[in-house]
Amino acid sequence: MTLAYDGTDYFGWQVQPDRATIQGELAAAIERVTGERVLPQGSGRTDAGVHARGQVASFFLEAAIPAENLLRALNRTLPEAVRVLGAEWVAAEFHARHSVTAKTYAYRIWRGEICPPWEARFAWAAKWDLEVSRLREAAQVVVGTHDFTSFAASDPDLAARRAEDEGKELDGANGANGAGEEPGRTGNVRTIFASEWSEEGELLVYRVRGNGFLHHMVRNLVGTFVDVGRGRIAAEEVGRILEAKARSEAGATAPARGLFLEGVEY
Repeated sequence: MTLAYDGTDYFGWQVQPDRATIQGELAAAIERVTGERVLPQGSGRTDAGVHARGQVASFFLEAAIPAENLLRALNRTLPEAVRVLGAEWVAAEFHARHSVTAKTYAYRIWRGEICPPWEARFAWAAKWDLEVSRLREAAQVVVGTHDFTSFAASDPDLAARRAEDEGKELDGANGANGAGEEPGRTGNVRTIFASEWSEEGELLVYRVRGNGFLHHMVRNLVGTFVDVGRGRIAAEEVGRILEAKARSEAGATAPARGLFLEGVEY
């Protein structure tokens, strides 16, 4: 299934006791419609407050319900903040996370004097004067294969929350515990295929496409790029920050509300 959601009022993708999550909402809706209890596996875990235009989830069903009927039934019972955009039956070996070849994220910054209410939940209202040419120069530094330790989360509970692509969470579809990392990814090394900023009216939008992303990686990149755009550091400093492999060298984490999972490739 392909999903879109407003993550503002949710504690991220992954199901948590006594907290509203996207995975939990979808699992509950599937049970209401089919009577089957499954745990849909997402392409990755979006954090609390993060949105999606193209999240992908997979799960096994015993009932042979036509995909288009299931899509309509789920959208009737899901909250309005969560929509199923597409549904299809796939081969049994497909896995929404393990089968990923690339993802695209977008981060939106509102740079006007007043952020309108309809944008407030979906953009970071940054008051600084940001030099776009510097942002673009900095974004190009991260293209290619790098160790992104400097841009990974450094939470005390990071071992429990892990990078979204490391493949160690409980796979509710079959009850097995996944082991090992995704093919083509080692430790904190990831490959970025495209990294660019665009001006869209009052919005500055950062889009990044890569073979995988660490926890908070995109938000930490954006926070560092904003430092470059403000003139606090030079664009070439981003390369030095990469080489340092230390979270303390990078900028602050940008707010969750500006981040969207745009799409997933298989």
